[in-house]
Amino acid sequence: MKRLLLAACLCAATSLAAQQLQMFEIKADDWAEGEPPKEVFVVDGTIKIASRDGNKAIVVDPNPITDASAQLAISASGNASIEAKILAIKRGRSTPRFGVSVHGMSGHRLMINPAKKALELVRNDQTLATVPFTWTSEAWVKLKLEAKKGGGDAWIITGKAWPADAAEPAEPLIKHEEKALKGQGKCAIWATPFSGEPVFFDDIRISIEAAPAP
Repeated sequence: MKRLLLAACLCAATSLAAQQLQMFEIKADDWAEGEPPKEVFVVDGTIKIASRDGNKAIVVDPNPITDASAQLAISASGNASIEAKILAIKRGRSTPRFGVSVHGMSGHRLMINPAKKALELVRNDQTLATVPFTWTSEAWVKLKLEAKKGGGDAWIITGKAWPADAAEPAEPLIKHEEKALKGQGKCAIWATPFSGEPVFFDDIRISIEAAPAP
């Protein structure tokens, strides 16, 4: 029996070691303007490459106004994080909603919701956590979402938001715990351009644990 237990422990340790931490840095400057390259997998909405402030960016076009999203990099099989620099625009009283996500279409999303003056953590259209957040139109802001395995079957989900020209805050604005998540799927960007103005994404950094190659 002891030999069987030892073999099981060694097998689990080998499986964990085989998982590979992979990092991706996504910038649009090397891409031609227009249709996005294959590295940007458009799930919904009109998404293209265009220029803003002298640099190219991934852009969610407001035609049509829908919950647009695009997946990036490869699928995670464990811990995942995404950081992005985002610029959105208010028109009249209309404001967009935008953010980033981990672990596929049904994973956690970190969203700035200017209409509610809030930063929200959402999953499957359920708001799990919300904190007050002041958003500035036509100013670059950074979002960072991390999902990390905790003890047992627990997962710790954290979110940060800060002005792009400032230092990253040491502590998250949102912290949430869930259990028994699959921890699988790609990271993504999201935007709903209610204001009728485009939403720009740039300087995207992704870090994931990926399953070992077969």
